Amino acid sequence: MGKKDRKNLSIIDKELKIDGSISSTGKLIIKGQVTGTIDGDIVIIAEDGVVNSSSTKVSSLTIGGNFKGDVAASKELIILATGICAGKVECQDLIVENGGVLNAEVSCKTSSRLAPGKESASFMAGFKKEKQIEL
Repeated sequence: MGKKDRKNLSIIDKELKIDGSISSTGKLIIKGQVTGTIDGDIVIIAEDGVVNSSSTKVSSLTIGGNFKGDVAASKELIILATGICAGKVECQDLIVENGGVLNAEVSCKTSSRLAPGKESASFMAGFKKEKQIEL
């Protein structure tokens, strides 16, 4: 089997504290504390996890714990009900569950699946056809 078929899983457990740079492939689960930079594919910050990062570059970030810093997620940023995110965020898709906290400067990229202007035009067309009720 080729290298592409192999899925990597790395875990930073509750008692582990890391100060420095992390570079990972596959899935990284953080249950401990990380201070520094993160470069990876899929990163999950568990409920007990704490991350203070000056630069985080990932394809997907799920926050169930506490994240503070700058993050660039090429695909998605998910903040779970137990998650707190503060800092600067750049992502394609943003999901915040009820109870999740987002205190950040947010920049969401447009999806390549949508053609510019087409969705909004058809969305607005539906409103023009409806009858308006005056009170």
